[in-house]
Amino acid sequence: MIIEKKQSNSVNHNEAFTFSIMIPSWNNLQFLQLCIDSIKRNSALKHEIIVHVNEGSDGTIEWVRAQEDISYSFSNKNIGVCYALNSCRTLASTEFLLYMNDDMYACPNWDLPLFEEINKIGHKYFFLSATAIEVIKQSNCSIEKNYGTSPQNFNEALLLKEFNELPMQDWQGATWPPNIVHKDIWDLVGGYSIEFSPGMYSDPDFSMKLWNIGVRYFKGIEKSRVYHFGSISVKRIKKNKGYYTFINKWGITSSTVSKYYLKRGEKFDGPLEKSIIPFKNRIKNYFKILVSTIVIGKNR
Repeated sequence: MIIEKKQSNSVNHNEAFTFSIMIPSWNNLQFLQLCIDSIKRNSALKHEIIVHVNEGSDGTIEWVRAQEDISYSFSNKNIGVCYALNSCRTLASTEFLLYMNDDMYACPNWDLPLFEEINKIGHKYFFLSATAIEVIKQSNCSIEKNYGTSPQNFNEALLLKEFNELPMQDWQGATWPPNIVHKDIWDLVGGYSIEFSPGMYSDPDFSMKLWNIGVRYFKGIEKSRVYHFGSISVKRIKKNKGYYTFINKWGITSSTVSKYYLKRGEKFDGPLEKSIIPFKNRIKNYFKILVSTIVIGKNR
């Protein structure tokens, strides 16, 4: 695997970048352009933007190379989100690493609540997520409202008028992007685990790795909002057997982690403590471990 990398011409380590925003992209040029434009127009603070271009056969790599204020890495084939994020990390120059999907639109001042929360926490052992507005909500951590499914039918004006008024509360269990972590914590757990390539179940795996080193502050910030067009790349990719890889690795299902460790989607009420896992659920996990051993064994 050969990866081309370039630090942007505007990167100056004396410049006051706040976050390093890492964006994996796979032939989604129009979405990526909209995403980056929204970051530049709607951020309250100045951030470093880093893109990993997977394949880029739709003109993405030519466009990214032409942007003097974007750092990038490039692989001429799709290496998936795990390798892509880890590659972006090598170009990051700030303390805080933020992972954003290329099919997201950053709403005005999306970054300020995240930065204020980090300052309030006062230590490195946290994991924060912004709150996504989605056409069809993919979890109880997001808001359901349709403002379009592509850049062509995107109702930006209506989103900008309404996004701040859509009801939500701070929630437990930060997992999904946009998410942010301190660089020392990222490095301590080794970033995203490549055994989940191209990426299915790498998100809960990353949360579980953070849990194992003592992170208990997993918070979704309701005032930090993005619009998510809806897993554009995931719909095209050949998926890995991440569900069984996760069980084989951790001895429990990702849904058990979400419900009993992260309490994902519940109202935020402070640092987490693991709940007692019911006996019926423990039996289910034991059965799933046996199944995962068979499935993983067949694929070796």
